[in-house]
Amino acid sequence: MKIARTVRLEECGGPEKMRVTTLELPLLAAGEVQLRHTAIGFNYIDVYQRKGLYPLPLPTGLGHEAAGIVEAVGPGVDQFNPGDRVAYMNAGVGAYADYRNVPADRLVRIPVEVSDEQAAALLFKGLTAQYLLKKTHAVKSGEIILVHAAAGGVGQILCQWAKGLGAFVIGTAGTEEKCTIARDAGCDVAINYSDEQWPAAVVKASGGKKADVVYDSVGKDTFLKSLDCTAQFGLVVLYGAASGPAPLIDPDLLNKKGCLFLTRPSVFPHNANPAALRANAADLFEAISSGLVTAHIGARFSLDDIVAAHSAAESRTTQGATLIIP
Repeated sequence: MKIARTVRLEECGGPEKMRVTTLELPLLAAGEVQLRHTAIGFNYIDVYQRKGLYPLPLPTGLGHEAAGIVEAVGPGVDQFNPGDRVAYMNAGVGAYADYRNVPADRLVRIPVEVSDEQAAALLFKGLTAQYLLKKTHAVKSGEIILVHAAAGGVGQILCQWAKGLGAFVIGTAGTEEKCTIARDAGCDVAINYSDEQWPAAVVKASGGKKADVVYDSVGKDTFLKSLDCTAQFGLVVLYGAASGPAPLIDPDLLNKKGCLFLTRPSVFPHNANPAALRANAADLFEAISSGLVTAHIGARFSLDDIVAAHSAAESRTTQGATLIIP
């Protein structure tokens, strides 16, 4: 039996509610693989779930994404072998651990051109960017897109990839320092949304035009003004709530703002099917291998410092991706 160190949450609340504990992993079931994690990805959904904004049955583990080495395979697993480098982002919560059993059909093989840290930093966020840019709306050359939180983990990938697709990319961020990061990530223009007049700055930046698509992961603080930045018949994609849930609106407001479309998508349905997951991951890994998408790892924390990792994320002092190294 393998003894794993893992993070457990007994009740929802602040970062201090998380505890590192040990547990005995069960014998591998049919279709399962045992992994030794080498790098664990942090995503803001982990905060939402820890706080209870996205409720989980308690007690629970946390974390959706990790890269690692196959230690052993269970009955019926023939596509992976011990020693293989693999990653996952949708095997159920519990990635905050040094060892873990996961279903083999949730795994993707990491190509030699991609490091474990790149995979852990980019798989969840990169697959989020992939469906936003390729599925929610197929971004085309010449389109204007607005990306909120452009200096964040997903935001930087969105900006890099969208620029590679030929879009005119406007990013927003909460500080001038983060605006610089957003420009380095490919934004044609970066705007500080701590200035209340930022919607006017967005329209001015694009020569008086509004955005064909607005990607909003901030929520409460930006959502209503996002509607003012969207072109007639344009699309507002609300895919996160870093500042809190977006306010409820009367659907008629979308008509008044220009017959807008509004969607609230998620990465998980787009990657629920193993074949779709691996095809989407191959698209992402190709973008990484070609240099179109790069990993900016802003911080690394040990598993024992998981409270500090969450505290840093909530205080918005981190930039780019955060990794947890077991």
